[in-house]
Amino acid sequence: MRKWHSRRDNRKIHRWGAIIVALPFLIVIITGLLLQVKKEVEWVQPPTMEVEIDTLSLSFEDILLISTTVPEAEIKNWEGINRLDVRPDKGIVKVRSENHWELQINLQTGEIVHSALRRSDMIEQLHDGSWFHESAKLWIFLPAGIIVLIMWVTGIYLFFVPVFAKRARAK
Repeated sequence: MRKWHSRRDNRKIHRWGAIIVALPFLIVIITGLLLQVKKEVEWVQPPTMEVEIDTLSLSFEDILLISTTVPEAEIKNWEGINRLDVRPDKGIVKVRSENHWELQINLQTGEIVHSALRRSDMIEQLHDGSWFHESAKLWIFLPAGIIVLIMWVTGIYLFFVPVFAKRARAK
């Protein structure tokens, strides 16, 4: 059994870790950057509209009926809707379809005030690996995160070893 050489072995761990996590970590970095600016970049996430209302007068059935009028959303019934995000303070309800289309509906008049593709949900799925396969989260992206943590530790070690050696030689 060979002896552990901390600097050499830490460099090897660091180098091989970088190769192993290169692609998953690149995906995490790019998608993380996009998610950081999702409120500022309309391409990632549609801006939340705001309307003045007196009363919340739409029923769930009204919301479904209005949602079915937008062909891009591909909503025919409740199965086509992923979630409703009710924003009474802004006077709207956001309807997110299963195909990532977002409708923003005035809660009083039923008018569609905004309709656009919402990419942030897909970007989040890419970010955590679930877009590829549900198992990719635990079997690819989690180990990649652990390897990146190990690389951080070995990188800090490799950074400070020469500093401490220089100080020891100076004494």
